[in-house]
Amino acid sequence: MITPLLDRGPAHQESAAAQLRAARAEALFTSDLSARREHTQIEVAAAIRRAIGTHNGIRGCVAEVAAAYGDHPETAAGRMRWARAVIEAIDAPAGPAGEKVERRLPVLHAPTSLPLAASATPDR
Repeated sequence: MITPLLDRGPAHQESAAAQLRAARAEALFTSDLSARREHTQIEVAAAIRRAIGTHNGIRGCVAEVAAAYGDHPETAAGRMRWARAVIEAIDAPAGPAGEKVERRLPVLHAPTSLPLAASATPDR
């Protein structure tokens, strides 16, 4: 019998939440969004959905991330830092008493010698 996620305790729930954040960051990394401009949470969510569909699931996104690190290690790390920072900003706790907090999502600041957007490079 499989134990439902909610019955597995707080440590397992935290682990599952961390895995979900990592998967969303990997999908965002492979998305067509530019890391050099600010995006809304709606744009990020749509880009994650498109990336998962384009790469046939999270495993395809993970493979794409690995390829990017192999092909462009000099830019892949920066794009992954951006993707993780965006997901962390989206998942940050609400303000006092659960009030909605307007958050600015991170933007990658990199040397201008890198391409602004290209499907073959990880700094899109």
